[in-house]
Parts: sequence; structure tokens; C-alpha cells
Amino acid sequence: QVQLVESGGGLVQAGGSLTLSCAASGRTFSNYAMGWFRQAPGKERESVAIISWSGGSTYYEDSVKGRFTISRDNAKNTVYLQMNSLKPEDTAVYYCAAHRSSYRTSVGPAEFGSWGQGTQVTVSS
Repeated sequence: QVQLVESGGGLVQAGGSLTLSCAASGRTFSNYAMGWFRQAPGKERESVAIISWSGGSTYYEDSVKGRFTISRDNAKNTVYLQMNSLKPEDTAVYYCAAHRSSYRTSVGPAEFGSWGQGTQVTVSS
């Protein structure tokens, strides 16, 4: 089992930037794909960005392409989400999660078995 702790959320004006961090502990971080997900009030949890275990491939949800960047530092057991040009519709609780299986990458939330507690991102207009 892996423990995940997110940080970096907050309140920002539209057009601003935030960087989320997720620190992992408890198992070999570098063997697992990692993802960022978000859930807005009244909506289902959705995948925002996924990065493979090696960092060699990434996935982005259409609405964040060109604005968000996911990265990982396996030496620090940390995954990041750089968010630029934020919009009010990006407002949500953001969660990081680790894939259930080592050396596999997929994008659906059901494929991820360890979740952080979430961090609130609020974008004002």
C-alpha cells in the first residue's frame, strides 16, 4: 500500500497558476503510474492527467491540454501538476492516486487504488 499526501491547492484568480505536489511513501514509487484527478460539487471524479511509471508517456483530459503539465521525480517520490491559465471551471478538489498495478498505465479512476486526501483548488472569475 502507498500513502499519498497532496499539497499546493488554494485560491487563485482566473488566468493564474498553481503547482500541486503529491508525496508518496510506502512502496516503490517508480514502479507505478500516477495520476491527478478532480471532483467538483455534484460531478463525478474525472481524470485530469496521468503519467506512466517511467515518466515517458502522459495523458491529459481535453480541457486541460496546453495548460496543465504533469511530471514526476522518482528520486523524491513526488508527482507534480503545474496548472497555468486557470479557469473558474477548474475549481474542484484535486486528488493524486497511484495505479493498482506496477508497470501499467491506464487513465480511468477505477484503475487507481491508492488515493490522497485531496486538496481544494478554487479559481475566482
